[in-house]
Amino acid sequence: MTDVWFYHLETRTLEQVLPLLLERARARGWRAVVQAGSPERVAALDQLLWTYDETSFLPHGTLADGAPETQPVYLTDGPDNPNKAAIRLFVDGAVVAPVLAAEDAGYDRAVLMFDGRDDDAVAAARRQWSALKEAGHVVSYWQLTDSGGWEKRA
Repeated sequence: MTDVWFYHLETRTLEQVLPLLLERARARGWRAVVQAGSPERVAALDQLLWTYDETSFLPHGTLADGAPETQPVYLTDGPDNPNKAAIRLFVDGAVVAPVLAAEDAGYDRAVLMFDGRDDDAVAAARRQWSALKEAGHVVSYWQLTDSGGWEKRA
């Protein structure tokens, strides 16, 4: 079973945090998949990862870029994992359980990121927590600290 980490965003936005998490994953040698809630959001994240920092480069792509199996970071709104990623990040309401239920999911870690300032996002994260725990996944809850690190709370 894949460990699922819930990342609660309160003081920073997804746009501020996601590139840094992907950089850390890449530094560990991991390939990553980011699953968003819609094709429009995938396009926005694609643009973000090209422009978030003028001094760095985060190689990534989408299905539209071609050769998804070669992408170190792959952005999608579906359950696909063409780059054989070790970590999958779920954002903007993407649902974790169906992806992890696949026999060949094979992720070392799944991360569900949710906006703590959005009551609907918090309620959806709670529902996913319960469903994943019931399915036998190890779930943990992390909050972003004022200094920018993550602190495990449950």
